[in-house]
Amino acid sequence: MKHFLPILLFAFLVSSCDNKKSNLMITGQITGLKKGTLYLQKIGDTSLVNIDSIQVEGSSDFSFTTYIDEPQIMFIELDRNDGDDYADLINFFAEPGELRLMTSLKNYGIDLEITSNFENQKKLEEYNEVITRFNNQRLDLIEANFEASKSQNEEKLDSLNKRFNSILKRKYLYTVNFALNNKNLEVSPYVLLSEAFDANIKYLDTVYTALDKPIRKSLYGKKLDELIKERKKNDEESVETEVIEEVYKE
Repeated sequence: MKHFLPILLFAFLVSSCDNKKSNLMITGQITGLKKGTLYLQKIGDTSLVNIDSIQVEGSSDFSFTTYIDEPQIMFIELDRNDGDDYADLINFFAEPGELRLMTSLKNYGIDLEITSNFENQKKLEEYNEVITRFNNQRLDLIEANFEASKSQNEEKLDSLNKRFNSILKRKYLYTVNFALNNKNLEVSPYVLLSEAFDANIKYLDTVYTALDKPIRKSLYGKKLDELIKERKKNDEESVETEVIEEVYKE
């Protein structure tokens, strides 16, 4: 009996560790893929970090199981093993549970279909649908700006610049409103960090203050707090520099 209890405890600990490693299952299919390597990744301190990888040989189906502490953006990179250094990436908002991805080799990530019950992912798709329209409008203006620059049309350039700033402002306002309307989800601080990190500091502060307490303590809530503090510090240093310069001028 004395020997049995330690063995039982060890078995329990091993079982607990195994359970901790697999609270997220990702399955999928890449139509047309016969050979390649898939990497499951997350955002590290300065770059993407590989969590797991699988070799694809003959079958277009794949699956990953892993453990995550909390909801977060994750990636699946496709290496076609063709010597091309260009990274083919799919991103999604992962949560504990199950998620399925469907795409094709020809249009990897472009024709992506995601099936899950993850609320953050559903809201991110809703957000991206609107943001894509803003980004497309900006691309059209960049092309028009290039043509106006070639013809040295200053009046046209000034008009395009005003329209560009207007679109950027609308994008920021939509992002802030989206974040406020989803303050109970991790996607709220995430969209600010990814799409509006350089917006007016008062908007970032307003959203952070409105976040539900668990979201403020989440991965992206903490990063948003760090961003706000860093920007406020930089603003204070900038003001101090301007004051010193004015003193020297006098």
